[in-house]
Amino acid sequence: MTREITGKHVLIGTVSAFTVIIAVNLFMAFSAVKTFPGLEVKNSYVASQSFDDDKAAQLALGWTVDALDRNEKLYVTIRDDAGQPVRVKSITGTLGRATNVSQDQTPDFIFDGTSYVAKTGPLDAGNWNYRMQAVAQDGTLFKQRVIIHVKR
Repeated sequence: MTREITGKHVLIGTVSAFTVIIAVNLFMAFSAVKTFPGLEVKNSYVASQSFDDDKAAQLALGWTVDALDRNEKLYVTIRDDAGQPVRVKSITGTLGRATNVSQDQTPDFIFDGTSYVAKTGPLDAGNWNYRMQAVAQDGTLFKQRVIIHVKR
């Protein structure tokens, strides 16, 4: 015996399909918002007012920054135009993943004569960002996001 497909059956199938699609979309949207802060600055208009001056001051320092993870420590090396290590007034920042904040760390650095070294603990394989803020001896603020590739 075969059953005839009625309008009621088609309606139930259509509503069920759209319910699944909407539920999956809502789940993905909430997951994306929950895991990615998406906030670079609190007020982009205010930040834009001094952007060009801040960038010029930062470029005038002539610094290059490298960072690497080795033996559960983060090494951040800042060099001047001549390739010499730079000693800063202060260095802070956040070490974390680009896509979520659950593994963020705030390393406490010690200058070893060449690099700034901080204990981090084991970092999972993949890309990490160190969002650095350093203050030069003359008071110039230097901000940079340094990408660290961790291989295990």
